[in-house]
Amino acid sequence: MHSISEKVMKIIFLICGLAIIFFLAGILFTLLSNSWPALREMGLAPFITPGRWNPGAYGEPTYSLFNMIYGTFMVTVGALVFAVPIGVAAAAYLAEIAAPWERELFKPIVEVLAGIPSVVLGFFGLVVIAPLISRIFYIPSGITALNGAILVGIMALPTIITLAEDAITAVPKEYRNASLALGGTRWQTIWKVTVPAAFSGITAASLLGMGRAIGETMTVLMVTGNMIAWPESFLDSVRTLSANIAIDIGDVVFNSIHFHALFVAGLLLFAITFLVNLLADILIHRNPEVNK
Repeated sequence: MHSISEKVMKIIFLICGLAIIFFLAGILFTLLSNSWPALREMGLAPFITPGRWNPGAYGEPTYSLFNMIYGTFMVTVGALVFAVPIGVAAAAYLAEIAAPWERELFKPIVEVLAGIPSVVLGFFGLVVIAPLISRIFYIPSGITALNGAILVGIMALPTIITLAEDAITAVPKEYRNASLALGGTRWQTIWKVTVPAAFSGITAASLLGMGRAIGETMTVLMVTGNMIAWPESFLDSVRTLSANIAIDIGDVVFNSIHFHALFVAGLLLFAITFLVNLLADILIHRNPEVNK
C-alpha cells in the first residue's frame, strides 16, 4: 500500500513539473509567434537601438524600445539599491538575533507585505511618496523613476528577506562557533562570517527580487510618469517595458506592426527575467556547503 501511494505521488509531481514546463513553453511560443511578424519585417535592431517609440507617426512610424529598456533597468536597479540593504539586514536580524516570539510576529508581516495589491501600493506612491519627493528635491512632481524604484523595492522586500534568511540560516554552526571562539563579537560574527558565507544565497535572493521588480506593471504605471523621453536622472519620469505594453495594448489595431511590436517588448521582458532567474539558480548551487 505504501509503495502504491509513493508511485501515485511521484506521478502527481511529474505531472505538475511537466505542466509548469508546458505553460512556460506555451508563453514563449505565444510571444515568439506574435513577435515574428514585426521581427521579420524590421529585424531586432530597430527595437533595441536608440530612437523614438512613435508607432502612430504618419508615414514612417518608429518602434525603438531603447528608452523604455533603460527606464526599466533604472527602476529595477533603484529598487535593488533600496531593498537589498534593508532586506539583508532584516534577514540577518530574523536569522541570528530575533527571539522566537519576534520571528512569529514579523514573519506574518512580511507575508502580508507580499500580498498587498500593486494598485494599492500605487495609490500609496501617488498620495504619500510623490508629495514627499517633490518637497525634498524641490521638483514640480514626485511622479518619477525614484518613486517607482522605492515602491518596487518595497514589493521585492518579501522575496529578498525570505530567501536571504534561508541562506543565512543554512550557514553551518561551526562557522559561528569558530568566530566566537577566536574572540569575535556577535555582530562581528554576523557581518564578517555568517553573511559573507551566505553571499551566494543572498545574491540569488537579490536577483530573484530583481526578477520580481522587472516585470512589475501597475505600480510603475501609476507613479513613474510614463514619459518616453530619455531620463537624465531618477528625478525624471520614465516609462518601463511592462507599462508600455499596458498603455498601448488596449488601443492597438489587431495584427498591426504596432500590435506585434508590443509582443517584442514582452519577449524582451521574458528573456531578461529568464536570464536573471537562471543566474540566481546558478548562484544558489554554486556554494554547496551553504546550500546543502
